[in-house]
Amino acid sequence: MEAFHILVVEDDPDINKLLCRIVSDAGYDCRPAFSGSEAALLVEQYTYDLILLDLMLPGLTGEEFIAKLRRGKTMPIIVLSAKAGLEDRVNVLKLGADDFIPKPFDNAEVLARIEAQLRRYKKFSGSGEEGVLTWGGLTLDRESVRVTAGGREISLTVREFEILALLMSHPKKVFTREQIYQQVWGEEYMGDDNTVNVHVSNLRAKLGGSEYIKTVWGIGFKMAEAEG
Repeated sequence: MEAFHILVVEDDPDINKLLCRIVSDAGYDCRPAFSGSEAALLVEQYTYDLILLDLMLPGLTGEEFIAKLRRGKTMPIIVLSAKAGLEDRVNVLKLGADDFIPKPFDNAEVLARIEAQLRRYKKFSGSGEEGVLTWGGLTLDRESVRVTAGGREISLTVREFEILALLMSHPKKVFTREQIYQQVWGEEYMGDDNTVNVHVSNLRAKLGGSEYIKTVWGIGFKMAEAEG
């Protein structure tokens, strides 16, 4: 197995130890952090492929850590939190988290979510896809996992990058929310539009509005017509 490096950010020593054991037993390299401030220092010093993150942390909160991290890094973030209300889940997705698992969690589910995120991260961080996609003032480079809008570099999460890559690969096609969910999340669509809507809304905000992604009411989303 490829040596993926995972940072576990959890202030409860027992839960942190359990998560590290889940990660290590699956063959991944694990480093624990017990506060948001410690985690912020570690991501500056080392490279991680994925972060497991609690929200209620000493120092930087989980939400503050996500906001700080997303200014320049794209690795997947899976939030594990007892703050499992709809507003909390939506908020962390908007901030840039890639997944949310409520506490108490199932060990097997945590591992499955980790594996799914790492598969996608490896796919979109590699060079197995064709080079550069352009649409209007938008450029997406699959190999370097970089996106620019009007010459301005945009920091996206893995899922936001995948959604944009999907839409730009077929810019004339209207994708339903079901199609986006199944291709980006790789799971069966259960009819909940909110997950896709939140990620598309967040993606639009980062790109500067609805200039690039058009809502086709009652159907889904497509790239807006490129000018020029």
